[in-house]
Amino acid sequence: MNSVIIYEIIAGILIAIALLCEFKISKNKVDAIKSQTQNESNRLKEEAKREAESKKKEAILEAKEEIHRLKNDVEKESRDRRNELQRLERRLIQREELLDKKSDAFEKKEINLDKKQQEVGKLQSKVDELYQKQREELEKLSGLSSEEAKDILLEKVKKEIKHESAMMIKETETKAKEEADKKAREIITYAIQRCAADHVAETTVHVVNLPNDEMKGRIIGREGRNIRALETLTGVDLIIDDTPEAVILSGFDPIRREVARIALEKLIIDGRIHPARIEEMVEKAKKELESDIKEEGEQATFETGVHGLHVELIKLLGRLKYRTSYGQNVLKHSIEVAHLAGLMASEIGVDPTTAKRAGLLHDIGKAVDHEMEGPHAIIGAEVAKKYRESPVIVNAIAAHHGDVEFQSLEAVLVQAADAISAARPGARRETLEAYIKRLEKLEQIANTCEGVEKSYAIQAGRELRIIVKPEDIDDAGAFEMARNVVKKIENELEYPGQIKVNVIRETRAIEYAK
Repeated sequence: MNSVIIYEIIAGILIAIALLCEFKISKNKVDAIKSQTQNESNRLKEEAKREAESKKKEAILEAKEEIHRLKNDVEKESRDRRNELQRLERRLIQREELLDKKSDAFEKKEINLDKKQQEVGKLQSKVDELYQKQREELEKLSGLSSEEAKDILLEKVKKEIKHESAMMIKETETKAKEEADKKAREIITYAIQRCAADHVAETTVHVVNLPNDEMKGRIIGREGRNIRALETLTGVDLIIDDTPEAVILSGFDPIRREVARIALEKLIIDGRIHPARIEEMVEKAKKELESDIKEEGEQATFETGVHGLHVELIKLLGRLKYRTSYGQNVLKHSIEVAHLAGLMASEIGVDPTTAKRAGLLHDIGKAVDHEMEGPHAIIGAEVAKKYRESPVIVNAIAAHHGDVEFQSLEAVLVQAADAISAARPGARRETLEAYIKRLEKLEQIANTCEGVEKSYAIQAGRELRIIVKPEDIDDAGAFEMARNVVKKIENELEYPGQIKVNVIRETRAIEYAK
C-alpha cells in the first residue's frame, strides 16, 4: 500500500516536472514569435517608407509635367488670341477706310441730286404753264367745261373697268381653282411618295409549330384536361387536327390569341404540361404581353417623333398592334396617318408636330371601344381629353369621320391622311378586292369594242390603254372609240377621281435583210 502511494507521488512529481518543461518551452516559442513579428513589422515599415518616398517623387514629377503642359497651352492660347486681335484690328482699319470712301461718294451724290432737283423744279413750272394753256384751248374747242368732260370720261372708264373687273374675277377664280387643285394633288402625291408604310393583314388564327406529333397528346392531356384548361384560361379555341407538327389557335380577339400563343410556346419548351403549370404560364404570358404592348406604343411614338404622351395613351397605342380594320393593322395605319398629316402640314405651313400627334392618336378609341359605347372617334376624343391632350388634338380625333365639325386645319389634314392611308391599293382587304374588280371591269369594257387587239388597266386604274387593230380601225374611228369607252365607264362604274382612256393605233412595217 505504501509502495502504491510512493508511486503515485513520484508520478505526480513527474507530471509537474513535465508541465513545467512544457510551460518553459511555450514561453520560449512565444518570445521567438514576438521577436519575429517585431522584425517583420520593422521591415514592413521600412518598405512602406520607401514606397511612400517613391510615390511622392513620382507625384512631384507628374505635377511638374502637368504644370509645364498647362504653361505651354496657356502660351499657345495667348499667341492665338494676339494673332486674332491683330487680324480683327486690320479688318477694322480696312472697314474704316472703306466707310470714308463711301461717305465721300455719298456727299458727291447729294450735291448732284440737289442740282438735278433744282432743274426738275424749273421744268415742272414750264409743264404746268403749258398744261394750263392746253386745257383752256380744249375747253374752247369742245364747248365743255373741264368738270363736265371729267364726268363723261369717268362714266365711260367706270363701265369699262366694271366689265374688265368681272372678266378678271372670273379668270382669277378659274385660275385659283385650277392652281388649288393642282397644288392639293402635288401635296398629297408628295406626302404619299415620302410615306410608304407596310400593311399587315392579320387573320383570326395562329399556327404554333410543335417539335413532334407526340406533343399533341401531351397538350390534350388525360381526358382532355390540359386543352380544356388552356381554352378556359385564354378564351381561345385550340384546333388539333391531322396537320403534322402544328396546332392552330383560333379566336377573334387578337390579344387573347397572342396570350395563348405565348403560353403554349412556353409550355412546349418547358415540357411540363398540366393545369397548374398552364395557369402559371398564362399569367406569365399576360405580363409579357403587357410589357410588349407598352414597348410597341413607345416605338410608335419614337418612330413618329411624338413626345410627351401620357403613359396610358402609350399603352393604348400598343394595343392597336393587335387590332385590325378590314385586314389593315390599326397601329401601322395610325403611324402612316401621322407621317402623312405631318408631311402635308409642312407643305401648307401648318404646325407638323400637332398634325402628327393628332394623326397618331386619331384611332385610339379602337383600343377601348369594346369597353365603352359609341363611335370610336368620339370614344378616342374622350380618352384624349381624359389624359389632358389639347383641344385641337381632341377635335381632330373626334372629327376625322365627320361626327363633329372641324375646328382647325390639323383636323382636316388628319381626315385627309386617314382617307389616303385607307384608300391605298392593297391597304385594306375589302378595298383590294374592289380595286381588282375595277381593273378587270375596265379591261372588260374595252374588250367589248370591235377592233380591239389588247387592253391594259394601268396607273392603279387611273388609265385605260387600248391597242386597236390598224386594219380595222382608222384614225377617226380611234377617237370615236375613246368617246364610246368613256361613256360606258361613266355609266357602268363607280370610281374616285377620273380615268384616262388612251386609244393607240399604229402601223409597223417590218422587213428582214438576208
